[in-house]
Amino acid sequence: MKTALPPALTGLAVALAVTAASAPAAAAATTTAASGTGGLREVLFVGNNWDGTADVLEASGSLARIGRINVIPDKDQRMLEIYLNPVKLAYFLGIRMSVGEGHDQFVDDMYSTPDGSAVVVSRPSFADVVSVDVATGKLNWRFPVSGYRSDHMAVSPDGARVAVSASTSDTVHVLDIRTGRETGSFTTGDKPHENVFTDGGKRIWNSAIGEVNTALDDPFWDFTKGDRKITVVDAETYRTVKVVDMRQRLDDFGRKDLSDAVRPVAFTPDESKLYFQVSFFNGFLEYDVAADRITRGKTLPKNPATSEDRTTWVNDSRHHGISMSPAGDKICVAGTMDDYATVVDRATLEEGPLITASKPYWATVSGDGKSCVVSESGSDSVTAIDFATGRKVASVPVGDHPQRVRLGKVAADWTGPSAARG
Repeated sequence: MKTALPPALTGLAVALAVTAASAPAAAAATTTAASGTGGLREVLFVGNNWDGTADVLEASGSLARIGRINVIPDKDQRMLEIYLNPVKLAYFLGIRMSVGEGHDQFVDDMYSTPDGSAVVVSRPSFADVVSVDVATGKLNWRFPVSGYRSDHMAVSPDGARVAVSASTSDTVHVLDIRTGRETGSFTTGDKPHENVFTDGGKRIWNSAIGEVNTALDDPFWDFTKGDRKITVVDAETYRTVKVVDMRQRLDDFGRKDLSDAVRPVAFTPDESKLYFQVSFFNGFLEYDVAADRITRGKTLPKNPATSEDRTTWVNDSRHHGISMSPAGDKICVAGTMDDYATVVDRATLEEGPLITASKPYWATVSGDGKSCVVSESGSDSVTAIDFATGRKVASVPVGDHPQRVRLGKVAADWTGPSAARG
């Protein structure tokens, strides 16, 4: 596949100088977010991975779009750095041709600061995390991760820290969300992915998914996928307190046929049970945290139109996206390669209606807790499904290839950055 050449480096150099001169200091990250007199409003941030924007939607109900944020305002500067560094360029193009499916990955995950002043974004192709001022659209700070790709994030319950996976260096960085300064880091298995804070912010769980870009997808070659494990660390000292090898637990459960690459996860409200997806599987499993064993599994329907050639499934996913209702009684699942989403009763593990969705890539919970919200990366839309009925209640268009959807805050009168409005 041919790759487009970069813009003229002279133009990029000018942009570099302008951007560097205008970038605010890290200490200014607590700018005027809640500048409106009406306080804050809860919203949904939708990361549009391929076009480098975040749509901001109503958190509940119709999911109407409020505004849009460009999360790569420094694109020219970053591209200049990449094209002048052969190693960075090789990884940049590698991301495009592998996990990016021929596209650059400009936004993976995002969380707002507690005061609603900024949105903090991981940008895989730029191997960094940035804070974008939602009032001005300018960067507050930038943190380059170790290695060459940033991935999933998690925010602490108090909103003060954000953990980000650096997938090529097997490291998780934990940053002060206000300043971007690193408060600590820890090592993981191969290709760290999902992060979750538990125990009121005292622990961080990270799951490493191993290699998902190779064509060695037949179960016989599973051993080539790398060291896949869940690493649990103390969120103050960043020392490992527990390692969970799901290979052993899956074998004990009688599912030696399943991959041990843990993908998206959802805890029960009391954190006694963990529900998780694994590579290549159309379903999920239940893990009892105290007993340290898998207790149940759920296989969900296959779409007859989905190819059984595992190499055609995006990044080894079959189903990717799982969330839980606030009451802990319903589980929402994104059946990515099977083109549907469904709500499952947690007590019986019976699924509700299969709601047609185009390559749904993530599942979260609406602001009022009544709906599961899934991103449809294949149709550039976001859809809400009622937890009680399992029926679709809203769907809205967003940007190119939406992935992560997160609840956050902005000023009550916010409608977009001033630069975009002007």
